[in-house]
Amino acid sequence: MSLEKSNPLINNSSGFPSITAEADWDLDTNLEQLTNEDQEDLARVLIHNDDVTPMDFVVVILQRIFQLSPLEAEHVMITAHFNGLALVATLPISEAKKRVGKAYFAAQLEGYPLMFSIELI
Repeated sequence: MSLEKSNPLINNSSGFPSITAEADWDLDTNLEQLTNEDQEDLARVLIHNDDVTPMDFVVVILQRIFQLSPLEAEHVMITAHFNGLALVATLPISEAKKRVGKAYFAAQLEGYPLMFSIELI
C-alpha cells in the first residue's frame, strides 16, 4: 500500500500533504475551559490535638489520607501536639471534606476522637 493511497490529505506526487476542502478539522479553540475543581473555593484543613489519639496513628492518617511525606506528617503532628492546632493542607472544599470524612471514618474504626476542622479561605 502506498502512502498516497492510505492518506486522503496527500493527493500529489510530492508526498507532502495538501489541504483539500474535504478535510474536516476539529479544533477546540476554547482555551478557558475550567474544571469544577479549578473554580471551587479553597479551604484549610486543620488538625486538633487530643490526649487520646496515638501520635503514630495521626502520622499514618496524615500520610495515607492527606498524602503528606513522613517528615511533613510528623511535623504537622508535633505542631498540633504542642500548639493545639496545625495546618494539614489547603485543598478545594470538596476534596477537603472528602479527606476529612475518610480520616474521621478511620479514626472511628479504631475508637479515637481525632478532630479536624475545615476553614474557608
